[in-house]
Amino acid sequence: MVTVDAEGALARARELDAHGPSADLPLFGLPVGIKDTHTTGGLRTTYGSVRHSEHVPDHDALHVERMRAAGAIVIGKTNVPEYAAGSHSVNRVFGATRNPYALDRSAGGSSGGAAAALAARQVALADGSDMGGSLRNPASFCNVVGLRPSPGLVPPSEASNFLTPLTTVGPMGRTVDDVELLLSVIGRPHTRTPVAAPQLGEPGRHVPLVGLRVAWAPDLGGRIPVEPDVLRVLESMVALLDDNGAHVSLASPELDGATEAFMKLRAAEFESEWGEAADADPEDFNELLTWNIRLGRTLSGRDIMRAQERQSQLMREATRFLTEYDVLLAPAATTAPFPIDWDYPRSVAGEAQDTYLDWMRAATMITMLGTPALSLPAGFTDDGLPIGVQMVSAFGSDARLLGTARTFESLTGYSSHKPTL
Repeated sequence: MVTVDAEGALARARELDAHGPSADLPLFGLPVGIKDTHTTGGLRTTYGSVRHSEHVPDHDALHVERMRAAGAIVIGKTNVPEYAAGSHSVNRVFGATRNPYALDRSAGGSSGGAAAALAARQVALADGSDMGGSLRNPASFCNVVGLRPSPGLVPPSEASNFLTPLTTVGPMGRTVDDVELLLSVIGRPHTRTPVAAPQLGEPGRHVPLVGLRVAWAPDLGGRIPVEPDVLRVLESMVALLDDNGAHVSLASPELDGATEAFMKLRAAEFESEWGEAADADPEDFNELLTWNIRLGRTLSGRDIMRAQERQSQLMREATRFLTEYDVLLAPAATTAPFPIDWDYPRSVAGEAQDTYLDWMRAATMITMLGTPALSLPAGFTDDGLPIGVQMVSAFGSDARLLGTARTFESLTGYSSHKPTL
């Protein structure tokens, strides 16, 4: 938690006590953390940037407004990398967020502060956002649940381009029930984003494992390296599903060109959003962001359109694949939590990672499918570091995905394993 509003939280608690619980306040009295890239009226929002270190917005983001209206108590803001770029929550304003399970390790990112606050029992619920794994990676690192919803389910009211399926706001919690509760509040259509959006569906279901068609893609069809300790944990989890009646097949969706298209679309978005500011005040942007912005300037309109076309093809292929299988399982992250003083892992399973995005491909490639994707606690390495499994289902099947995750969660109990505090 990088900015704490103790007085505001207590004042809101008194208001709620006077009101009392009711059906229209599903988050009644729950303390929540808001990601420091999401605007909060009257509460500092820095985006993890020295450029905005004292910025205080005059309004809430739409989903924050909904959380408050549902009775949540905003405790404060959760840490992020600079402008939420990357999966390690460190910046020049607040420093690094440490992992509650191992204080010498990263909590992941970009919603790393949210995941750490949940794991450390500082908040009951937290929001996050995800372009290339920012809800899934920190959930995996901190033994919590993070859902990247179907694009459009949570209205992207602050996005510069709400038609893109790359980035979405989503919920984080310690259990599947917690995540579904928050999603029921923030995952509703709104007239500010007048495009077709999926519906969440009926909450609370347990999807039976018997007969469940599971595609297991440990390395996404040979496209990513994964550390052996991660695979050992996930293979034990897959065996448990098989033992409980699921039909598990080794299979991966079509992902050729996913990384290249993601890199181009991300770079184009970064250059559009921050290019002018980086020119005016280059010292306000770290070298990773600067590299990403420069990459965007090498792209032509044709490059960007072809990347969008490739994503459309991947989304169509994913729709076909996820009629053959009920759920796809893959690593949520290619490594266990890495040392706090690294900027990112420079190698994974002996394979060099040339950029800060390379080691994140377990998540970035799935982003390109335009589907809901969830990271669920799947176990721990021999060193006690959390590992999450990425669970993916068809577009618009968020409720069924949560039901499947809930069933597995009830088998393992990993979500109840607390860090030593």
